[in-house]
Amino acid sequence: MRVINFNAGPAGLPLAALERARDELLDFQGSGMSIMEHSHRGKDYEAVHHEAQALLTRLLGIPDTHTVVFSTGGAAMQFALVPTNFLKPGAVADYVITGGWAEKALDEAKLVGQARVAATTRNADGTFTRVPTQAEVRFDASAAYAHTTSNNTLFGTQFHTFLDTGAVPHVCDMSSDFLWRPTDVSKFDLIYAGAQKNLGPSGVVVLVAKKAFLESARKDIPRVFRYQTHAEADSLYNTPPTLAIYLVRNVLAWMEGQGGLPAMEKRNRAKADALYGCLDALSGFYRAPVEKASRSTMNVVFRLPSDELDAQFVADAKKAGMVGLKGHRLTGGIRASTYNAVSEADVNALVDFMKSFAKAKG
Repeated sequence: MRVINFNAGPAGLPLAALERARDELLDFQGSGMSIMEHSHRGKDYEAVHHEAQALLTRLLGIPDTHTVVFSTGGAAMQFALVPTNFLKPGAVADYVITGGWAEKALDEAKLVGQARVAATTRNADGTFTRVPTQAEVRFDASAAYAHTTSNNTLFGTQFHTFLDTGAVPHVCDMSSDFLWRPTDVSKFDLIYAGAQKNLGPSGVVVLVAKKAFLESARKDIPRVFRYQTHAEADSLYNTPPTLAIYLVRNVLAWMEGQGGLPAMEKRNRAKADALYGCLDALSGFYRAPVEKASRSTMNVVFRLPSDELDAQFVADAKKAGMVGLKGHRLTGGIRASTYNAVSEADVNALVDFMKSFAKAKG
């Protein structure tokens, strides 16, 4: 029996996508071997590769000015590759700091060149309970790019309205909320997202990049580190993570079959409303630290009256068939990650458990 999976990543995948992989694992479409055994230069794998790109293009309405690139190394590698490609000598990059991953991205940029903090919402105790408003951010008009993080997985904050960077190229780490709703990608010069949240398994990163921005990148870095190299080679410059991309294809096909991103947004908002509604109704027992305007639809964080009750909540929830609710090791508390594959029924089961637990322990 499958559990209800609230893990922050690697996260649960849609059952239909897994079942499709199970049925094709040993013999992909009559080829006599698994997709992971196929050459990445062969027609069987290339068909999957191009279908994944086409599905993503349709779902997001990606314009001709942009291209889809598959990368590896997780978002953490992109923290380094972004400045390596775009932070040229003498230039400065702007970073908006809204959580731990944004801080790590800034640290990597500082190893490459000059990077400054355009805004931060870090509290005195090291926590983050909101994202900045447009008025709080000061972008340098001459910056090489402005880097933002759309969703804060650790602390449960999210931009519901993206910052306007003006003429400064906008680079956004969307790893933990990519494809949760329709997004106008034309407003971004580079989006990158580790797949293991909303999109597929770990091992692949999806990028949506403005072609002109890629062309403006440095040419004096090793070829394998250049985004342009991989874009020109259709993400087949070297052997890509073929099984991971195959599973991304399966997840994207499931999303399209569910009604696309408008349907994803509708169900994600319903899940968030149910969870936050429960937290607000039981605010004498559960404490939700994030300011309401910045609450994440993907990572709902909260605490109970004591660390002991936090631990008991996680243990009792596991007995009830729900896993992945323990908060990040740096933040503690409880975190329910409600990515696209988590159903409304799954969230309703958690809400019922929360009510029962509060009644018994409150």
